[in-house]
Amino acid sequence: MKPEILQKLPLFLETLGADEEPMGIFYTDQEPDKGFSPEPLDLPTREKEARNEINWGAIFGGFSCVMGHIWRARRKKTSAYFDAQRFGCPGGAFWLGFMKPQTETIIHYVSSGVPGQMHGELYCESPDILRQTFESIDPKSASHRFCVVRPLSLFPPDETPELVAFFTRPESLCGLHQLAFFVTNDPEVVVSPWGAACTSLVTWPMKYLESGKNKAVIGGWDISARKFFATDELSFTVPYSMFEQMIERYESSFLKEKNWTLVQKKIERSKKTWEGGKS
Repeated sequence: MKPEILQKLPLFLETLGADEEPMGIFYTDQEPDKGFSPEPLDLPTREKEARNEINWGAIFGGFSCVMGHIWRARRKKTSAYFDAQRFGCPGGAFWLGFMKPQTETIIHYVSSGVPGQMHGELYCESPDILRQTFESIDPKSASHRFCVVRPLSLFPPDETPELVAFFTRPESLCGLHQLAFFVTNDPEVVVSPWGAACTSLVTWPMKYLESGKNKAVIGGWDISARKFFATDELSFTVPYSMFEQMIERYESSFLKEKNWTLVQKKIERSKKTWEGGKS
């Protein structure tokens, strides 16, 4: 990652009122030498499901949310990383591109369940609708063995993230939202499609990037993963190229105008309300 970008980052974050540096996301064949990662599990594929070879007790017993590992990496300023053995949950394995299609068991579990056999989470009204949704989103297959999420300051000069994710509350988020338009001139640059928290953080941004669409994605709506976000906190993920433009051009934007100083006052009140922004 360019040293000059990292040099400009602290003042950029100070202007936004952001206390936490963003996380870079990328795929690599090199395993991080430290960080947080789920315990290994047997990948529960559709083929194994058809042969009745999945130990669902072990899968659910070893469950750990992708966002939980990222939350810990954020707190400790280190990496969170995942692969086809260390995926945490079947949803994470699917959304991060380590397997597809999703199993019928998970499709029923996330939607309406199986009467008399399995309670459903009711995040979708039926298995048929959810199956179609999964097929439509069609997560990009992992380009390398590991999906790594780490603070930008840990990126060496020869390593650049594919995506940059901010975790922030709405007052600072409005600055990012408006800045995304400022650097792209696209009034529809910010999107917020349905999905799990890791879908919004990784899957949708990667899908847009792969299709040549320059989009910023707001996420954090996943009810099951809200415990891994601070109160009122959301995620905002952009392609690295957009992030570079934000860093290079923010000083010529509204962020240096009077209206933003009024928002900065609200940001300070918000920080006091949430004990420095860590609640």
